[in-house]
Amino acid sequence: MARTKEFDPDAALQSALELFWRRGYEATSMADLVEELGIGRASMYATFGNKRELYLKALDRYGEYRDPSLLRELSQPGPALPAVRTVVRRFAAESSTGDLRQNGCFVTNTAAELGAHDPDAARKVEASWSHIETLLHSALTRAQAQGELPAGRDPRTLASMLLVLMQGMRVVGKASQDPARVLAAAEQALALLD
Repeated sequence: MARTKEFDPDAALQSALELFWRRGYEATSMADLVEELGIGRASMYATFGNKRELYLKALDRYGEYRDPSLLRELSQPGPALPAVRTVVRRFAAESSTGDLRQNGCFVTNTAAELGAHDPDAARKVEASWSHIETLLHSALTRAQAQGELPAGRDPRTLASMLLVLMQGMRVVGKASQDPARVLAAAEQALALLD
């Protein structure tokens, strides 16, 4: 007879995500995970696989709860350009203060730590960035169609620029002691939308 799990895999995955997000992949050991999740090593392997597989599942989980809010923000009916500005300013504010400043973005952290040598992690990072860029492109295209964005501007190039800016804000905000640096860069980039 098969034994039932004595832990909540969903809660354990969330705990793993939070630990990896705080420490990174390399700095988190299996012993750290066992302690943080409060489950045995055998149960962890049986449920999640090895540390790398658990990390990739945690990265998927991060996208599940971060991406839907961005979709809602950028696809609201009505004027699109204010929504784009709000998203960029929110990224700047989060990058300058609070938990996201300290921990950074889990996707950006993954890109920096694993992107160059882990093809699976790199694919997940690229998928996340492509999703954000597509949402921005769609909103900017709508803004242009509604007369909010000048006709001579290229929504695709602007979306790429904003994606790079937003991810860069996460990196600079994490390391910088000067929040004004990130906030000013965001405002300068937004001026390109006028």
